[in-house]
Amino acid sequence: MKLSFIIDLMAADPFYGLTEFLAVAEAKSFTAAAAALGVTPTAVSQTIRALEARLGIPLFVRTTRRVALTEGGAALFQRVRPAAGDISDAFDMLSSFRDRPAGHLRLTVPRMAVPLIIAPLLPAFRKAYPEISVEISVDDAALDITERGFDAGIRIGEAIEKDMIAVRLTPDIKWSLVGSPAYFAVHDHPATPEDLTAHQAIRYRYPASGVIYRWEFERNGRGFTVDAPGTLTVNDFLLLVESAEAGLGLAYLADISIRDAVAAGRLDRTLVNFLPSSPGLYVYFPARSQAQPKLRAFIDMAAAISGRS
Repeated sequence: MKLSFIIDLMAADPFYGLTEFLAVAEAKSFTAAAAALGVTPTAVSQTIRALEARLGIPLFVRTTRRVALTEGGAALFQRVRPAAGDISDAFDMLSSFRDRPAGHLRLTVPRMAVPLIIAPLLPAFRKAYPEISVEISVDDAALDITERGFDAGIRIGEAIEKDMIAVRLTPDIKWSLVGSPAYFAVHDHPATPEDLTAHQAIRYRYPASGVIYRWEFERNGRGFTVDAPGTLTVNDFLLLVESAEAGLGLAYLADISIRDAVAAGRLDRTLVNFLPSSPGLYVYFPARSQAQPKLRAFIDMAAAISGRS
């Protein structure tokens, strides 16, 4: 390799040659430094000469028996050696991110996932992985997790972009149409979805698109939707549940989000034979993120928690 070419490399990279300089300074030998670096002594010698040419001062005094630092070389070594140690420590620190769960984990989750997955998971996760700081954004809207800087998200399977890796957390979701006992004390249960025109719906507006959700039903293997009438519209899952429990109308919800309310008698299901299923909740993330120990730890624990729920 020509000396002029090496000097050109140094002009492009101000750190070029410092590794060889440190190796020779510590070994006090070009041959030993070359062996430590896995290169030839000639290559080390050329790099050092190019470094000296760029700096305009000699760094080593070479004799047939020994190699010693010049006064300028010693001053450079005194300043560069601690910095090189700091850089090495920084790389060692980064390797810990590959080997053990650590760092900052940002998640976006829908409200229905909070009681089902997040609330039971967080205490155990924080205890098991204290070196992971966790930030959770509760949002029912569809969003681009890469653009928004999230490591992962939880959503219903059909809402996840195809270029994401998705790991199932729950079985398929069965949808439910529910009302409170107080509501059904005044209104008869509808016999068919078409009967909903005589009922009050609590309508749901998607936060991102602003579209009103049309309730989905099935009959004889064919799906259809009903734009049920109603004078109350919300864009929040919890408010939808609470409004239904308060007797303000019928609500269309995932069965996993209202099973406790049904079991406690606060809500009753109706039109059960007409309600469809859809893919369950999944944790999803970009392919490049799957090797992160912090994310792997979250996925494993979330799958275990949801499997027991």
